[in-house]
Amino acid sequence: MKTIFAVDDNHVNLLTAENALSEHYNVFTLSSASLMFELLDNVTPDLILLDILMPDIGGFDALKQLKADKRYADIPVIFLTSKSDVGTEAQGFEMGVADFISKPFSKPVLLNRIKTLLDIEDVIKERTKMLQFRTERLQRLQNSMASVLANMVENRDKLTGRHIERTTKYIKILLNAMLEHKIYFDEICEWNLELIASSSRLHDIGKIVITDLLLNKSGRLTADEFEAMKSHASEGEKIIDSIIVDSGDGYFLQNAKLFAGSHHERWDGSGYPRGLKGEDIPLQGRIMAIADVYDALVSERSYKKAFSHGEAVKIIKDNSGSHFDPELIKIFMICEKDFSKVAAE
Repeated sequence: MKTIFAVDDNHVNLLTAENALSEHYNVFTLSSASLMFELLDNVTPDLILLDILMPDIGGFDALKQLKADKRYADIPVIFLTSKSDVGTEAQGFEMGVADFISKPFSKPVLLNRIKTLLDIEDVIKERTKMLQFRTERLQRLQNSMASVLANMVENRDKLTGRHIERTTKYIKILLNAMLEHKIYFDEICEWNLELIASSSRLHDIGKIVITDLLLNKSGRLTADEFEAMKSHASEGEKIIDSIIVDSGDGYFLQNAKLFAGSHHERWDGSGYPRGLKGEDIPLQGRIMAIADVYDALVSERSYKKAFSHGEAVKIIKDNSGSHFDPELIKIFMICEKDFSKVAAE
């Protein structure tokens, strides 16, 4: 049985509401909004009937408090009012009230309006639940696809050893720190951070077109070999573009494409494949550049020993404004110890 709060400072109205609804619902009658908020700590109703004109906390102020609290924001509220002017209704609907019922109210009107609203709420909740399930299933599929494709690359490249796993963790660290310290906040506040981090796993997908001999060469690459290796950035874009054309997928693959195509661009314009400069480089690429370079520095290669964490941090800091976005380096310096923990694993 669903639960309804009836909040009104008029005891006759409360008695009328209780008599009308108690056969069908659990009804709590409350003479003030203050009592309602006290009861909300222990009972979550399915609907609130709320008088507008009350002496301690008025209906509009109570509605504002309800909508500002995540625990109660989704509880539908019906205003009980003897005021039926257009301005009052417009203000109420703008603030998120579900409906208005004029006083004095009759039992049939009250029951029908509440039943209709709760039925609609049930449909919305069911569809929302189904949509959430489908979204989560799609996200699991995308993560799985990214993992399979990324592992295909990493299994061919014998030199990088779990590079993708580590850089994904570095990306998460940077994104969370950016959010906390409000760096590029307007851009990332709407991002699905988990999905963005997962899509970064495809940043080296273009290495699929690079020969095994080149990927696994012991020693430094020649100038011609390096030029061939550099093609993995643009090739990665092409591969992801072809998947987008076939699947019609947007958010996940569009972000993966930005990671793949721009993670070797440099802040001063000396990077590749396009020589983009400053904020013309997608933010995804600027973030990935730090994660990618840090991991390369602290990892052992056939042509070099691993740098210590401290040495890697100094190199990255010294390249602020040339290789890396200075604002992101500020964030990196805040969370660099978290990078060290991931590298130590």
